[in-house]
Amino acid sequence: MSHAITTRPAQEGDAAAIATIYNAGIRERIATYETVERSAADRAAWLREHDPRYPVLVAVQDGVVVGWAGADAYRSRACYAGVAEFSIYIDPGHRGEGIGRILLTALIDASREAGLWKLLSRIFVENTASRALCQRCGFREVGIYERHAQLDGVWRDVVIVERLIPENQA
Repeated sequence: MSHAITTRPAQEGDAAAIATIYNAGIRERIATYETVERSAADRAAWLREHDPRYPVLVAVQDGVVVGWAGADAYRSRACYAGVAEFSIYIDPGHRGEGIGRILLTALIDASREAGLWKLLSRIFVENTASRALCQRCGFREVGIYERHAQLDGVWRDVVIVERLIPENQA
C-alpha cells in the first residue's frame, strides 16, 4: 500500500474531513481565534460559496483527507485582488510527516496559477511548527500584531507572514 501524499482541489464530499481537522485546530487553541466548531454541513456550504478565484486544497493519503489549506480574499478593495490570506490545518495524527510542506507548496502553486501575487497569514507567536513550516516554504515574518484579539479571555499576539509570488508581479 502506498503512503504517498497527493493534493487536489477540495470538493463538497471532503466537507466532513475538513470539519474534523478544523475542529481539532479549534479545540487545541493554537491555530485560530475561532471557538465554535464547524459541522460537515457548515463546511460544505463554505465550499459551495467559496470564491473560485482562491484555491482550497486537500491533502490525501491512502484515500483519506489528512489536511487542508485554503486561500481567501485579503480585502474587498480592487487593489488587493491578487493578495490572499491562507489557512492550513493538518490532522493531528499526521503532523510531522511532511504533509504541511506538500500542501502549502501546492497552495502556493495553485495561487500562482490563479494569478495571485501574495499570500499572507497571521500565526500565533507560540505556534512554532506553523512558523517553521512557513519559513521552509519561503514566507518571511513581517512583524507582530500585539494583543491582536482575545481567545478565551486572554490577549494573543500573532506573527504576520507573507510570501510574494513574483511571477505574477510583472
